Amino acid sequence: MSETAENWKMTARKESLLFLWLLLTGIFILPGTIYLIGHTLFGEYGGTGFSAFYGTLQSELRAGEPSVWFLILSPYIVWQLLRLTFRAFGKAGSR
Repeated sequence: MSETAENWKMTARKESLLFLWLLLTGIFILPGTIYLIGHTLFGEYGGTGFSAFYGTLQSELRAGEPSVWFLILSPYIVWQLLRLTFRAFGKAGSR
């Protein structure tokens, strides 16, 4: 296999693992953080607590609600936007 193909394969693997890690962060860690901050600032969620909040979030995710998908994918989206920003300013700064 050529060196270019190996580099592409390694990059694809790294990106896949990064996407998976940030997706799992969006599914498991982000909702807990949102619930804790919301509970602290606004009081109890209109259900039986975190389990009701998480259950509602998961059912809307399975129903294909775009806002919930955006929330779940937001760690990956933010990471990609930061990457693009640093690349853009890195190239602009080297001119």
